[in-house]
Amino acid sequence: MTRNDPEIQAIVAAIRRLYRIVYHDAIQASRGHGLTSSQSAALRMLFKTGPLSSAELSRRLHVTPSNMTGVIDRLEKKRLVDRVPDRADRRIALITLTEVGLKLGRDLPDPIENKLASRLDNLDPEEIREYRLAIERILDLIEEPEGRSAPAGDP
Repeated sequence: MTRNDPEIQAIVAAIRRLYRIVYHDAIQASRGHGLTSSQSAALRMLFKTGPLSSAELSRRLHVTPSNMTGVIDRLEKKRLVDRVPDRADRRIALITLTEVGLKLGRDLPDPIENKLASRLDNLDPEEIREYRLAIERILDLIEEPEGRSAPAGDP
């Protein structure tokens, strides 16, 4: 196949469309609450999981630790989160929602992930598995170093 192959072009276009949909959904969900999409994602994650270290929060949200520190700093200035020393290891601060942050986390609109999960839940398990494998394969192709081919098959 060449780069001009219509199927390849369709896949790339679909990925760009997916990116735009997710990006605009995150902006819409955050805009009414005066938050960035990163701040909104952090609040939703903390609401869902409870207190997390900054490092764990950055891993779960797939952002760099330095970016997460900035997000947490801004959420702290808005009095939505607090840094609380971990009782098990005082070197670690757990990021916890304040009362205001807890209320806002509860009130944030459902992100696109909930809509997608709900609709996927109505599909046959084998069809869901096929989607997962296809998406993982595409991600492997995007993330692999130049000149290497990702292995085929079930990861």
